[in-house]
Amino acid sequence: MWQAKPRLDATTLKFGAVYTDHMLQVSWKDGLGWTAPSIDPLGPISLHPCAQVLHYAVECFEGMKVYKGKDGQLRLFRPEMNMDRLARSAARLTLPKFDKVELLECIKELVRVERDWVPDAEGFSVYIRPTMIGTHPFLGVGPTREAMLYVILSPVGPYFPSGLKPIKLYVETENVRAFSGGVGNYKIGGNYAPTILPQLRGSHLGCSQVLFVMQDGKSKGGLVGESGSMNIFFLIRQEGESGELELVTPPLDGLILPGVTRDTVLKLARGFGDMKVSERPLHFDEVERASESGRLLEVFGTGTACMIQPVVGLVMKDSEITVPFDGDAAKHWLAKAPGTAALPNSSSDEPLSLCGRLSRALLDVQYGHVDSEWSVVIEP
Repeated sequence: MWQAKPRLDATTLKFGAVYTDHMLQVSWKDGLGWTAPSIDPLGPISLHPCAQVLHYAVECFEGMKVYKGKDGQLRLFRPEMNMDRLARSAARLTLPKFDKVELLECIKELVRVERDWVPDAEGFSVYIRPTMIGTHPFLGVGPTREAMLYVILSPVGPYFPSGLKPIKLYVETENVRAFSGGVGNYKIGGNYAPTILPQLRGSHLGCSQVLFVMQDGKSKGGLVGESGSMNIFFLIRQEGESGELELVTPPLDGLILPGVTRDTVLKLARGFGDMKVSERPLHFDEVERASESGRLLEVFGTGTACMIQPVVGLVMKDSEITVPFDGDAAKHWLAKAPGTAALPNSSSDEPLSLCGRLSRALLDVQYGHVDSEWSVVIEP
């Protein structure tokens, strides 16, 4: 007999290890279309051993969160971007089209059913994982004729156990996460499994994630890509008399996943108005030169899971770049009254800590401290 699981103390949550009581699921067949969606008790799904997802990685997914504000309201953060990205990923794998508005309404209903699972502490949320898989039993590489879409929920705390404490990244130059003409800009399972071995190697050097640097023949250092499950940002003071601050992240050139948090950080930083914000190719030797001359000021990763994660070191096989990080400055911004970190043109006597400043601005929107078109309230 089915029984609801006990709720856990939010502070004990390990990311991705706890799941709510229910799931959303709906199936599709070529010529018949989608069945009616249903919300059912969370449980195993039945697959034929020859299902295409098991042999050819016909699978894509999304990552989004629901937050509970001090007012008790539940909010999604820019969910239309997740629906758009899931649709693009599905199309790339020849998985079926779906109604993005309808799917979002179904997700809202699932969240309503599980609303008691959403933690009310800032920094905690429920992670939402929509997934689409090819279920057609066929040992051949071709368009799928059967598919399943399901959504599960997981109450979570910080992605990295260290929280705001900065992490180190292992600089991987041999293996690549993405390549020109590939699928690095889609959120599909096949992009992630090959990153596990490099990540394991990095863990032996005290690193939490991998920064992929692809050799392109144009520079000694190679082209900076993504960092495991994160987009990557560098705050650099440029050379010359002006010493202009520039926030740099790789462009969406087909190698980079168009992250929702990435896009948000770019918009927020441009709104601050006190730095240049660039999406441009970045070679690792530029990062090395900036570090050597003291112009590398901050490095951080962004993602729905990790939010904004400061980086304190870039570790190579025989050397390491130490990245400055002012924890007190970051705490300064996080401790500020809600709404203040989103204001542009901060006074010069305040600590910079762009990482903390962006984190405060992001939390303000997600937890409803400020009004924003990015915040979508789930009505009861």
